[in-house]
Amino acid sequence: MIANWVFAILLFLTCIIYYFTLPYLSVFSLLVPLLFIINLVFVLFWAIKRNRRLLLSLSTLLIAYIVFGSFYRSNKESETHLDSDIKIMTYNVWGFNKNEWIKEPNIGDKIIDFIAEEDPDILCLQEHSRIRYRQLQQYPYRSETPYSQPRTIQAIFSKFPIVSSGSLDLPNTINNVIYADLLIDSDTVRIYNIHLQSFNIVPSSETFSEEQSQKNYKRLVTTFEKQRQQVEIFDEHRASSPYRVIVTGDLNNTQFSSIYRILKGDLQDSFLEKGEKFGRTYNLFGFPLRIDYILAEPEFKILSHQNFDVKLSDHYPIVATVRIKSEE
Repeated sequence: MIANWVFAILLFLTCIIYYFTLPYLSVFSLLVPLLFIINLVFVLFWAIKRNRRLLLSLSTLLIAYIVFGSFYRSNKESETHLDSDIKIMTYNVWGFNKNEWIKEPNIGDKIIDFIAEEDPDILCLQEHSRIRYRQLQQYPYRSETPYSQPRTIQAIFSKFPIVSSGSLDLPNTINNVIYADLLIDSDTVRIYNIHLQSFNIVPSSETFSEEQSQKNYKRLVTTFEKQRQQVEIFDEHRASSPYRVIVTGDLNNTQFSSIYRILKGDLQDSFLEKGEKFGRTYNLFGFPLRIDYILAEPEFKILSHQNFDVKLSDHYPIVATVRIKSEE
């Protein structure tokens, strides 16, 4: 069956692309979850017919599993938490709905209430609204995207003192990376808040028209190229950090992309360590994607990870609790 070969080859191709930064091909990494499902359907179909053709998709799925790991987690282990553990939230709040994309009242205030209820020690927001700091007085320290920059606003709110902070000033984009060095007991920890280049594709009935599909493909290729440049700038900056590092934020790309592979490096992904189910942080045409992350260096122990089904933005928040290993 030709279709079986096509989808098996496409999934195998994404496994190769994962290790290379090829913008014209990297767009296929967005299809990995769908390709997994289609190939699994072929395996079941041929298994029912007791046909050896199931080996094509089965072997491709095995290779993909080795490359990408599982995108569904079932982690029931619990850890004993200490008062010194660090609870971190990252959340793209979509400007606290100031443009009323969600047609419900008081969405911004509901986001504030949700944050207060979860009460993280460190709060990293993307697409922040500066005036909302007045409602976040539980955080005596904060760092935001500098006023002088015409960019989407990011913020790091902290219960720990901020001893220094900065911005990476990514070129030719409104997206950016900020960081803050926090004094946590006797340790200094650097927190990065990342918001990589957005795809800027709004799902609609015209999205799949021939003309629009060509435009969207070119836009995707351009976005992947910009993300590659941005993550290389970040990677160089992170390598020079004198402190232990935790990375949070909105990558605008999935864990199946070379962008994620480069950025993650030797960092621990809190979802892979302690997450459950699909770890959805964004819906695309109703399909769950994971594009928001909390990543920590090996010097931290990840104790828990939680995804929230809170529809107050186009993204869903995530929270992780970590411990500095020297405190164990």
